[in-house]
Parts: sequence; C-alpha cells; structure tokens
Amino acid sequence: MLKSDTRQTHWRRANPLKYSAHLAVQQALNSGKLIKGLCEVCGAATVDAHHDRYDQPLNVRWLCRRHHVKLHHFGEDMFPIGRGETP
Repeated sequence: MLKSDTRQTHWRRANPLKYSAHLAVQQALNSGKLIKGLCEVCGAATVDAHHDRYDQPLNVRWLCRRHHVKLHHFGEDMFPIGRGETP
C-alpha cells in the first residue's frame, strides 16, 4: 500500500494504529459524521484533532496548532481531559 520512501511513509509504517486513526478522522470529517469544534483551550476556530487514545479513533479533542504542539511537547497534563469539551 505505502510504496514511497519518505519520512512520512516510514512514520505511517511504524505507527499503523495512529495512521489509521488519522485516516478515520479525515473520513469522518469529509462525510460530515464528525464536525470540528473550537480549540478547547483558547476557542480558536482553526484546529487539529488530538487523540488521547488511538484505539478510539473518532474520540478526539480539538486544539489549535499552538496548543496541540504544546500538549505534545509538555505532556498530557498540560491540558488535562475534562477541560472544555469532553473527548
């Protein structure tokens, strides 16, 4: 399936559960099954989907890029679950 030899392709091969969850979110957004919310920290409208658990692919938290990067850099306790929308 993944035939190219890019950094992204290597990540996808090494992380099939994460990649599958990302694809599920994209498909759900495209079909209208999932609707983007506002950033749960600052209320920004331009957001990324963040998975707390990849085995629940459509259970996401909406974070702006700034807060999503901070969450990954500083850890999950930076913006604990329960703040803003429930995942």
